Order: sequence, then C-alpha cells, then structure tokens
Amino acid sequence: MRGRSRRSLATVSLAVVLGLACSSTGGSAQNTAGNTAQPGSGRVFFVQGSTKRVSQLTGDVDRASKTPTLSQTTKRFGIVGTDLGSSFEHKGNLYFLFGDTLGQPGALDAIGWTGSRNPEKIVLDFHMGRGGRWMPPSVPGISQAGLEIPSGGISIDGTMFVVFTTDHTETKSMGRSVMASSKDDGRTFKVLYELSRDKFINVSFVSRDGWLYLYGSGDYRKSSVSLARLKPSQIGVRSSLEYFSGSSPDGQARWSSREADAVTLFEHNVVGEFSVSYLAPLAQYVMLYNSREPRGIVMRSSSSPTGPWLQAGVLFDPRRDQGDQPFMHMPGRSGQGDTISDPNRLDLPGGEYGPYVMERYTNCTGDRCRLYYTMSTWNPYQVMVMQSDVRSGPPAPTDR
Repeated sequence: MRGRSRRSLATVSLAVVLGLACSSTGGSAQNTAGNTAQPGSGRVFFVQGSTKRVSQLTGDVDRASKTPTLSQTTKRFGIVGTDLGSSFEHKGNLYFLFGDTLGQPGALDAIGWTGSRNPEKIVLDFHMGRGGRWMPPSVPGISQAGLEIPSGGISIDGTMFVVFTTDHTETKSMGRSVMASSKDDGRTFKVLYELSRDKFINVSFVSRDGWLYLYGSGDYRKSSVSLARLKPSQIGVRSSLEYFSGSSPDGQARWSSREADAVTLFEHNVVGEFSVSYLAPLAQYVMLYNSREPRGIVMRSSSSPTGPWLQAGVLFDPRRDQGDQPFMHMPGRSGQGDTISDPNRLDLPGGEYGPYVMERYTNCTGDRCRLYYTMSTWNPYQVMVMQSDVRSGPPAPTDR
C-alpha cells in the first residue's frame, strides 16, 4: 500500500507546497425518510458502480475539476495539504481530526469543523492562531511529528475526547496511543491516560445501547481489529475498559479487564486507518479500512458489535473508480500527472487511505444506504469527500 505507511513528510517540502498554493462547491444524520426496510438479512453489500468522488475537501484548487474548493484552506487558514479527517459530532457541528498538516505554522495536526448539513457543500473552519493561520491542538507530551496524529474522537456532555497516536520511530510507525480531553472545543487537551501500546493504537468510537464501543487496530497496517467497551460516563477511567475476549460455547460474548485477552474480530492483517459506523435502518455495523490486498477501500459488516464481521466488498478501487477524471496521481497516465500531482512529486503515485464515515450525511431509503466518507490520496496530499451505496439482502450477481 502506498502512502503513509513508509512516508516522511520531509518528502513534501513546505516551500514546495506553499508554492503550489500560490498557483492556484442537505443531508441529516442517518436520514431515514421513507425507510421501510425490515432488517434481519444479516448481510450488507456494496452496490457495484455506486462509488464516486464528491469533492476535494482541503486545499484551494480541486486538482481533478480545476475549480476552487469551497473551504479555501490555504488562503483562509494557511493549510496547504493534509490527510485523514476522522469526524464526530460536537456542540452542533461536525468536527474533523486531520493528521500531519502542511503549511503555516508547520507540519502539525489540525482540528476543523463544519455546520453544513449537505455533503456537497462542506465548508471547513479552524481555530485561528498567530498571524491568522490555523492553530494546531495543544496536547502535552505529543510532538505531532510525522505519524503522531489524532485517530478518533467523540463528544460526551460537551467535552471532546480524542485518541492521539505518538512515539513514532524508524522501527515502529506508531508506538502507543493516549486518551485526551478538551473542554475548549479542541484548542487544548489534557492527557487522561495511556490507552495502548498494543491493540488500540488507531481507534474508532461507536455509541450504541448504552455502551461506548472502542474498536482498535495495533501494529500500523500490519494488524486486524479488536474491540473494547465502557460506559460513556467512565471514559476518563482506563480501568473501566472491558475487552472482547471471544464467545462462550452458547454464543455469549466474553469480556476481560486485560487488553492482552482481546481477540481480533477477523483476520486481515493490513488495518491501519479505519472507521466503524452503525446503520440503524439496516440494523448493521459497517467498517471501512484501506487494504493492500485486495487493493482499495474495503468494507465489512456485522449485525453485532462483536461480529461475525463479514466481507462486504471493495468500495473504492483506484483503477475501477477514477473514471475519466482521475483525482489521484498515476505517473505516466494520459499526461494527467502534471496537473494532479504535487510539485516535485511526479514520481510518487497517489494512494487511497483513511476512509472515515461522516455519519451526519448517511442517508437511507428502503434497504439501501448512501455513505459519505473522507478519503486521503497521498498525491495530491489532500482529503476527498467520497460516496458509496450499500444495501441489505442477498448478494446480487454484480456484488463483490
């Protein structure tokens, strides 16, 4: 898999991307209007041919359409390029957690938000710092160097809780994760505890049936996904975490107080960035993650938080789904590289990663749901808004 797995942000010099900048369009959370689906099939499948790119979320110029982006992040905030974009609701806005962000004041993380209810009209805002530039979050003990990023977050009673990865080394992409809280909407954080050095480095939160489920992956892009849970009111207490340790002979879930007992929900040791969402109209959980085999953004589904997590298709295949207007750089393809690639990176192909469902925009009718999610493309070093349809029921001949 190309992209963040072996990257050094030194390859994208600040001077280069700033030079690029100078050269330079309503849904509701799980809208179920008209829904008459009767869940119970136990399966959700990707609808073949439904994936398309909606827009380029970050930067000033949409490389594919060669039109201005809605957010104008370079002109307004000094953000030239960034990635990731895990999102969650907080105080009426949808907040985004961006990773290693290029521009002024430097290659640090960024937290943005939007009030838009329309996935085709997302305009981002960011906290402003010195000189009218974006202000990175302040997290004690977290340098926010390459691969030290905010991986997932949730809002509980007006307080923002975010898991940050840290301790990047040449031999360990992401060494550990910490749980941190913010009472000023992501400007400053207090580290509550070390979350994991093992199975919960990158995470995704799901709140359901009185529990807060915490899905986690371990060794970066070399692991599968495990599951923990706690009561939302206990998120600040690490000892309250219970780890899914398998099922009893009668099918009952077993939970342990020890992370070492956590089992993987399936075996596909490629997971790094990922997201989990619950589709209430279909009574199904869906998980998206980037994969090197099969190549692309993969989906799994389950009727239970613990599984079984079944394969449900490849939502995005870079060869299948770019069509006549590619938006990821592919060296030598039809002469498109000069306009899509970042400057001085023509030899680096794009790579898809970081598929984070934006639950605010999920829209379901009948047995079908449309998912909107962010996806990073490495070259250009930007975040896209994507859409794909999924449906419940038996597989169709074209589903794969």
